[in-house]
This record gives sequence, C-alpha cells and structure tokens, in this order.
Amino acid sequence: MPGSRLAWYTRIYFPTIAKGMMVSLRHFFKKPVTINYPEERPKVSERFRGEHRLTKDANGNMKCVACYMCATACPAHCITIEAQAAPPEWENRDKIPKVFEIDMLKCIYCGYCVEACPKEAIEMTNKIPQVYDNRQAFIYGLDKLLNN
Repeated sequence: MPGSRLAWYTRIYFPTIAKGMMVSLRHFFKKPVTINYPEERPKVSERFRGEHRLTKDANGNMKCVACYMCATACPAHCITIEAQAAPPEWENRDKIPKVFEIDMLKCIYCGYCVEACPKEAIEMTNKIPQVYDNRQAFIYGLDKLLNN
C-alpha cells in the first residue's frame, strides 16, 4: 500500500502468526484436561450430587415411610409418591410407597429431598446421571432407586 508506515514483516502478519504458533505449541505439550468418556470414568468429588438412591434398614426393608416430605420439598416437582399400607411384619410403619418415581429430566439435583427426609430414606450417590434415548427411561421407579 502506498503511504503505509508498517514494516514489511508486520504487513505479512509474521509476528502474529508466530505468537499464535507459540501458544499452540505451549498447549500441545501440556497434560490434556479431557478424558475418553465413557471408557474412562471421571474422578468426582465426594460432595458431588448424582443420582438418587432409596436406602434400606438393617432388615433389608426400604426406609421410606411415604410421608411425602421429599415430594413437598422438591422445587422441581419431580417426585411422585403413592402410598399403601405397610405389611404387618414391618414394625413401626403405617405406610410404604406403592409408587415412588423421580423424573430425572425434571430433577435439578438440589438435594432438598435428602434434607427433608426424616428417616434418611433417600440419598444422593456420586453416580453421574445416565443418558438414555427415550424419556421413559429417565423416570426412575422404586426398583431402580432401591438398587441404584
């Protein structure tokens, strides 16, 4: 360009390209921050709030007494409970859940359900939420929550 005051090496963008190459080379030899998921499992913190689990007592019976406290505390309204009478051999219980479902697509993993439970019947594991190809698979029922 006539009248340009830039040096010839600046006009061909050599310094800028060299700076970009230096940045690329510096990152090329660093330890990668990504992993090959799902073959390689990530390390998660103990405080990580993952999938839910219903706990069992010493006799192997579920601790949940269908009090609806978790469903009431849930801000996302993702917990559905239907109660039924407890079997007579289960002591100190009036009700157990007939249906206990958590819609994992609605869940925001806030942990309010765990805090609200008076029997410590629900807890959050450090399992990373799964990915499915249909919506019905994201609704965790009683069996899946007990074995999670």
